[in-house]
Amino acid sequence: MAHSGGPTQIFDSRLLRVRLQRAAREAGENFLLPGLTADLIERLGMVRRDFSNVMDIASPADIRPQIGQLLPDARLRRIAAILPTPPDECDEIVQEERLPDFPEPFDLAVSLLAFHLVNDLPGLLVQIHRALKPDGLLIAAMLGGQTLRELRNAFTVAESEITGGASPHVAPFPDVRDMGALLQRAGFALPVADSETLTVRYSEPMGLLRDLRLMGGTNILTERLRKPMRRAVLGRAMEVYRRDFSDSDGRVRATFEIIWLSGWRPHESQQKPLKPGSARTRLADVLPTKAYD
Repeated sequence: MAHSGGPTQIFDSRLLRVRLQRAAREAGENFLLPGLTADLIERLGMVRRDFSNVMDIASPADIRPQIGQLLPDARLRRIAAILPTPPDECDEIVQEERLPDFPEPFDLAVSLLAFHLVNDLPGLLVQIHRALKPDGLLIAAMLGGQTLRELRNAFTVAESEITGGASPHVAPFPDVRDMGALLQRAGFALPVADSETLTVRYSEPMGLLRDLRLMGGTNILTERLRKPMRRAVLGRAMEVYRRDFSDSDGRVRATFEIIWLSGWRPHESQQKPLKPGSARTRLADVLPTKAYD
């Protein structure tokens, strides 16, 4: 459904807050975050630039200590623009994906595991672009379209068999092929979107569901079925999962696709792409050849 004059509301933001607050009470954590934080620090370490004013946009845990180790002289601000965050853990709390007007522009914006939960990601990217100074950098990681494909398939098969229909249980995560264009559309220069696939294995599929609950990652789609799932559907989905997605040792696998985004606010000092047709060397002449079966 869509609000008049606004973006389609894919996610129920009120329910998202409830689920994340429940995860916090149960001492849950996002098990993907430590590895992605380390990857973020590694990527930042490769950028030959001094960053002095940094904002983290809605990462599910406070990653300022890790950023501060790399950038000890930078001012670090945590902005809770999407996910609910305890007031004592952030510098700004804003609702409905709206960034405030900052007194000083930022030269670096980062975000981990939040953008895939945004109803209006194009609008948020435009706001981030405006909050950066010229030659400011955005680096973010989000879940991509292959994430939880096994779980999506298992629920679809089970519900179709038992009820004769299917309702959405897993979010429609974005495709990496679209994200570079989305950055460019928001005004970012030198946009890059790349992805990597992580495979997590469990002794049984209920272990995945427990992890999703502890990270606040259960169903928050506005088009979700509004009544409790039938026990028969859940049981059959777990059977289908074990049947179709088990390895030879009996453990089941779950896919998480991580999309990394980066882009710069334009500045005259930046490298400019060549005009089409202006290259003097053929790409085939400088790339090594490789034979495929």
